[in-house]
Amino acid sequence: MAADGGDKFSVLLPTYNERENLPLVVWLLVRTFRQSGNNFEIIIIDDGSPDGTQEIAEQLEKIYGSDKILLRPRPRKLGLGTAYIHGMKHATGNFIVIMDADLSHHPKFIPEFIRKQKEGNFDIVSGTRYKGNGGVYGWDLKRKLIRLYRKEVLQKLMEKCVSKGYVFQMEMIVRARQLGYTIGEVPISFVDRVYGESKLGGNEIVSFLKGLLTLFATT
Repeated sequence: MAADGGDKFSVLLPTYNERENLPLVVWLLVRTFRQSGNNFEIIIIDDGSPDGTQEIAEQLEKIYGSDKILLRPRPRKLGLGTAYIHGMKHATGNFIVIMDADLSHHPKFIPEFIRKQKEGNFDIVSGTRYKGNGGVYGWDLKRKLIRLYRKEVLQKLMEKCVSKGYVFQMEMIVRARQLGYTIGEVPISFVDRVYGESKLGGNEIVSFLKGLLTLFATT
């Protein structure tokens, strides 16, 4: 199902020492957006990772094109909250997706967020974690969530937010409620990491690796 032609989704991907995960998360993101027919860009904000994350990001930019992969690095580790603010300045989408590069979430959920947003015309769509038995898992501050925001709503919230790091994501939702923004929720199963007990089967990993080898062989 192709989305409304006018919408563009900017994914903000802050990275710090994610050289292992970055190619996989970007591949999954690109594939997810292409399959769902949504216009997108991925903004990689690397905080001066010493492990060579930025070099990997440069390879990915070559592979997918600089219109899809935007590298907006910073010289040193300045933290999550400011990474989003930095990334926002470069985002051309009217919707912003915030997620983590550590593969704690599968990008395949993003089309559900987009559908949910359309359905209720929400300002924000947040992933909610449920245990397998349907009970609410509750907030764990260390757990990062996927979120979809209207760009102008995110800008307003960022002006108001004072926290840095993980708490930042919590504060955003609290402030959004205070300001009367509408929030839709998409249940994300707690175990749905890309690795571990995930839905990313061995064959998906294999097809990714094969694809990666082909890409690196041809660039």
